[in-house]
Amino acid sequence: MTKYSRGDVVLVSFVFADETRVKQRPAVIISSDTYYQQRQEAIISAITSRIDRILVGDHVINDWREAGLLFPSVATGIIRTIKQSLVVRKLGKMPEDDLKEIDKQLSIAFGIG
Repeated sequence: MTKYSRGDVVLVSFVFADETRVKQRPAVIISSDTYYQQRQEAIISAITSRIDRILVGDHVINDWREAGLLFPSVATGIIRTIKQSLVVRKLGKMPEDDLKEIDKQLSIAFGIG
């Protein structure tokens, strides 16, 4: 099994909230490396190329090319816990400044920190 780590931008088989569809989408792994190594799951933040609507918990990715994305994108406040087996492949690595801002926006969304 390929090992992934916090900040990896990955392509995942994403089950929609209403569980009617599955689509491959980019996401960033936000769980800690310890969490990821000790469980069969990973916690991810969905990534979208829809940058015209920013909601609480969202972050416009500044260095989207460096992250391995094809278009300007947003790491969203849409969080999922998925089985590691749903990771199709690694696309890139989220730059540290963007990952820090994702953490900040998620802490606002969750009311922590």
